[in-house]
Amino acid sequence: MKRKATKIVELVIADDSEELTIDAISLVTSPAIEQDFVFFGKENNNLTLAKVDEEKRMLVSPALIPNKQIFRYDPNTDSNYYVYFSKETVRQASELYLKHNNHHKATYQHEDRVSGVLTIESWIKEGEQDKSKLYGFDLPDGTWFVKMKIENDEMWNKIKDGELKGLSIEGYFINKMEKMGKQQFSNEEILEALSELIKEKTELKAEKVDLGVVQDLEKLLKDYQVTSKVIEKDEKLKDKKSDEAEKKGKITQKLDDEIAKLRQKYNEAAEKSSRANKEFSEIRDRIEKIKKEKLGYEKSMNKLSKDLNKFITALEKQLNKFKKAAKSLGVDVPTKKYDKVISDAISIKNNLKI
Repeated sequence: MKRKATKIVELVIADDSEELTIDAISLVTSPAIEQDFVFFGKENNNLTLAKVDEEKRMLVSPALIPNKQIFRYDPNTDSNYYVYFSKETVRQASELYLKHNNHHKATYQHEDRVSGVLTIESWIKEGEQDKSKLYGFDLPDGTWFVKMKIENDEMWNKIKDGELKGLSIEGYFINKMEKMGKQQFSNEEILEALSELIKEKTELKAEKVDLGVVQDLEKLLKDYQVTSKVIEKDEKLKDKKSDEAEKKGKITQKLDDEIAKLRQKYNEAAEKSSRANKEFSEIRDRIEKIKKEKLGYEKSMNKLSKDLNKFITALEKQLNKFKKAAKSLGVDVPTKKYDKVISDAISIKNNLKI
């Protein structure tokens, strides 16, 4: 079986979805950035270097680490890949998190929203004197740190017991190439951006990126560079100046045509991305509606179960009185139909799905 290439994708912020960039921070068992938080309180202070705060029920943790490769699996293509965030994207995300008042939003294991978890401090590491050192962290400049106050008893107990070990962001980012596709660039800007992309890929020691558009652009860039060298050399030969000028015009026109085709591909990709954003928003709203409906259903089922319990208890009590009275009078009274009513009520209660 042919081994599938593992690609590395830079994630960036979508201009039309800034409010969703960091929608919440989740308390998790296995943080994707592979860095546990430090927590401290009256019962257990596990700061590694110094006691820097007398407040209780606090935790300090990195939320995002720049250029940290995070493993992902795509079930649609059955392939593995990695994503990462640049320093600039990390800084933008931290600012938008506060700008859109999401510091009070938190979840448990990326599932249930929890209350009593509040971000009270947020900062970007800048230099070796950064206060994150006091908490025992040795992470690169540009790392986004948060300090959180945990007033939720259940979450705090899970933190102390070691069940919850770190933080994981919840938000919406897009592939850098998708964002480029939404913009209009000159030929020179496209070639310059591609050069930077290839340079980043080499520095990160990535394998070949499996993106058709990128492969086309890489080939185009190589053709362009080779052609430029040929033209520069031939221009020095005065006796061939006229012929080479005509050749240069034809090659330039060919490159312009290729770039126009690629621009069209970018625009088509941008349109698909816009539709996906709309579908994402609709699905999210539907999930919230279903959660509310489920909660209402569970409450109704609980009430129905309690009412049935009362009915069964009252009926059994009356039936026992009836049987005793009949026995004391020496009367043989059939009670099977009443027993069946009780049996049916118990069966209904047991079959309730709550």
